[in-house]
Amino acid sequence: MLAQLAREIEKQESLPEDVRRIVLDPRRLDVLRQIDTTDGKHDPDFEALTGLAAALFGTSAAFVSVIGPERQQFRSVRGVDLQEAPVAFSLCAYTIARAGSTIIEDAAAHPRFSSSPFVTCAPHIRFYAGAPIEVRGQRIGTVCVIDSKRRQTPPAAQREQLEKLAGLAASLFDLKETRRRGEKAERDLLREEKRHALALKAASVASWVWNVKAGTFECDDLLPRLFDLPPAGRIAASDIFRRVDPRDAHKTQERLREALASEQDYTAEFRLRHSNPPRWLAGRGRVVERDGDGKPLLVIGVNFDISQQKSAETTQRLLLRELNHRVKNTLATVQALASQTVRHAREPRAFLEGFGSRLQALGAAHNLLTDREWRDIELRELIDLEVMPFLKDEESRFHIRGRPVFLSPDQAVAIGLIIHELADNALKYGALSTAAGHVDLDWQVSRIAEGERLVLAWQERDGPTVVPPQAYGFGSVLIQRSLGKVLSSGVKHDFAPEGVHAEISLLLDKS
Repeated sequence: MLAQLAREIEKQESLPEDVRRIVLDPRRLDVLRQIDTTDGKHDPDFEALTGLAAALFGTSAAFVSVIGPERQQFRSVRGVDLQEAPVAFSLCAYTIARAGSTIIEDAAAHPRFSSSPFVTCAPHIRFYAGAPIEVRGQRIGTVCVIDSKRRQTPPAAQREQLEKLAGLAASLFDLKETRRRGEKAERDLLREEKRHALALKAASVASWVWNVKAGTFECDDLLPRLFDLPPAGRIAASDIFRRVDPRDAHKTQERLREALASEQDYTAEFRLRHSNPPRWLAGRGRVVERDGDGKPLLVIGVNFDISQQKSAETTQRLLLRELNHRVKNTLATVQALASQTVRHAREPRAFLEGFGSRLQALGAAHNLLTDREWRDIELRELIDLEVMPFLKDEESRFHIRGRPVFLSPDQAVAIGLIIHELADNALKYGALSTAAGHVDLDWQVSRIAEGERLVLAWQERDGPTVVPPQAYGFGSVLIQRSLGKVLSSGVKHDFAPEGVHAEISLLLDKS
């Protein structure tokens, strides 16, 4: 039947202008989109209406239709086989263009519809009675009955009942749309809740609702784990509060009281009682419901573990204190170097040369310590760094031997200054001042009752004959005193004729 209708409709003219204007009104089409009437499917919820309409008029055919911009869709059909049809010669399109019900006693004699394929072909409409369905101020479709025989115009009461059925259809469209939107909102809310729960779980954030009057927390499964409590979906508030470390309890309670008495959010950080190492939690919350007197009824909030953050803050404070200690020690060393160097210098240039070279030695040791983040330093690496400025050719004039030994930062700074001073003196006056001279530098580690003792030996060979100095300069004083801050340490510095000899001994740190 639809194929025959399509062939017939191609021969006919389009809708009259007044009808087309109503059918294509953007406001009407917008309502159609809002209530989602464009799926073209029969809807069983409308079957009672078509049954009532057919019974009211004593016809075998009735339907509920929706008029789109080009197609007429049948949401419920009784007595005929229709899914959809073109709007161009729709009797229902003619109905929505006018207020009230429309009655056509004999469509075959009607000047507008006599050539319509709905009249000339099945279902061979003669009688038609339809009432517009009005939703949100726009006529979107009709409730109508048809008969293949001519009929007289029905009485006003019967027409009024048809219009009431159309009103019921309008209410049903509105209710179905409200339900559809509610279901969509519910799906969206459920999806958002799942997303929120997943985000909280991924971030290890526990959520809760505190019923202040009942004194209970409704919570997810993470909250009892955070507070080291047995698994539960409801926890007594007193059990939660008892888990707060006494050192933080007063401050936490003050923050909570302030939030309950005002519109401010609750924020707190606290340790858990009897946790070792200390476990820190952060809490955030807000009053969401109060009674008529303004007293809090419900509080929602979250807790999360901040132990790593607190540990990092503690480490940072320790590092800052250590840095402050190192800076003070370094400034004291620089001040002593400057004071002693200027005291033993005969002229400004000698002071600048001596002080500058000693600062470079101190700086080299500090650079190495900084690279190692002020941890222990390997002795051979320190020696290589300090003697490097005294190497004038590719062949090393230092014979260095000894197994790997690690020094603490204070030991490394002191030995670095001593090695630099010995090498500087050897270059000016000793074995390194001649082409044949060299230095043997080796060390041994022996175990004693207090731990391990390092003995580092410096021996100059094949240099000029050594003449002991008449008076000791600052270089010699520096060699003797550099280990003053290092416990159980000492330096022997001898000016033997065959070559300067120095022996440095110290107790290695057990760490």
